[in-house]
Amino acid sequence: MLDFLGDRYEQILFSSWQHFSLVLQCLVLATVLAVVIAALVYRSRALTGVVNSVSAIGLTIPSFALIGLLISPFGFGVLPAVIVVAFFATLPILRNAVVGLSGIAPTVVEAARGIGMSRFRTLVQVELPLAWPIILTGIRVSAQMVMGVAAVAAYALGPGLGGFIFSGLSRLGGANSFESVVTGVVGVIILALILDLLLVGLGRLTIPRGIRA
Repeated sequence: MLDFLGDRYEQILFSSWQHFSLVLQCLVLATVLAVVIAALVYRSRALTGVVNSVSAIGLTIPSFALIGLLISPFGFGVLPAVIVVAFFATLPILRNAVVGLSGIAPTVVEAARGIGMSRFRTLVQVELPLAWPIILTGIRVSAQMVMGVAAVAAYALGPGLGGFIFSGLSRLGGANSFESVVTGVVGVIILALILDLLLVGLGRLTIPRGIRA
């Protein structure tokens, strides 16, 4: 195992960076999409129900099957990996964003409107900051989930540590096959822990102490 890591440490580091970068960029894209959609629908019970249903149904779709379907129109490479990771990353964040915005007391919104704040300004300066802890929880859940989905995306020759896993599984029983799988799996776990710690730090920096309490 040590020989395997020593011979390929540059490739492992590069694949780890690709994996982390893919997840992080898709997470940012998913957060923006989820918050925008939530801001458009959370005032309507009917639309909120539709969004929650779509989120629940979307999470039941096997990531491996979705990647296979995307290979035909988009081919192999980064694009299908980005689409799949961003899709699955959006779902938990969207649900939490809707819950967070819907749970704000109407009196708080009325007070903001009463001092002359516009609807958009109330959303940005009052509602989103109050809903941010719940949204961030969704981001943390999403980050852990899509860290594994990004590994599966290697089936479509996407970037990241999934290449080690699929390479090892395709040569199971051969030389260094076990080491390759273990490297990919352990690497994904380590990256997931690092990203979660960063998100915890983000929460401490962006959530006011009064709201945390």
